[in-house]
Amino acid sequence: MQNPSAEKIIQARDLNKSYGAYPVLRGVHCEIQSGEFVAIMGDSGSGKTTFLNLLAGLDTTDEGTLLVGGEEPARYSAAELAGYRRRTVAMIFQDFNLLPTLSALENITLPVLLRGERRNDLETRARYYLERVGMADHAEKLPEALSGGEMQRLSIARALNLNPRVLLADEPTGSLDSRNSREVLDLLGEINRESGLTIVMVTHSAQAAATAGRTLKMEDGRLQ
Repeated sequence: MQNPSAEKIIQARDLNKSYGAYPVLRGVHCEIQSGEFVAIMGDSGSGKTTFLNLLAGLDTTDEGTLLVGGEEPARYSAAELAGYRRRTVAMIFQDFNLLPTLSALENITLPVLLRGERRNDLETRARYYLERVGMADHAEKLPEALSGGEMQRLSIARALNLNPRVLLADEPTGSLDSRNSREVLDLLGEINRESGLTIVMVTHSAQAAATAGRTLKMEDGRLQ
């Protein structure tokens, strides 16, 4: 449920996006408040992942306005978008996107190093987030030694370590079995409740969407 006095951290107005002659988003309008956990449900091809990519600064809209934390990523250069992704949003993916030759601990610390932070206390902070997601005993393991659920927990720890204002989750349980899916969803809900982190998750699963505080339906490029 929305609070009328809360900060609107995401504001989308009349977003339109096409690939060639194929319209993917058609006049999308929504507002998401700081601290909300919002699920966007829709079938494959409905436009939900395209909308998430706009929030992440991975794609640009053809028409309309999108503000995330007061920033308008569509106006940024490539270098500015990199900075936006480092300070404002972090993303977890269906296929984890972990670097196979790095340990769990190294996978968490590398993105922070790349944005120029000093090494002091980086390992301590990374270990804190590994413990936070129940992975404290796996710090030195390579991704190939982890289960699917453990890899997704690691990707969540990596995102949290970036201290984003918005966490974006693209089908975070799409590659997991039912038990690991439930554990990952419970973890996301717990993080939202305890830290007040804004989470936007796209999913085709009604079970996954039920974890969120609010669910929006994407159909044929329109938010219902």
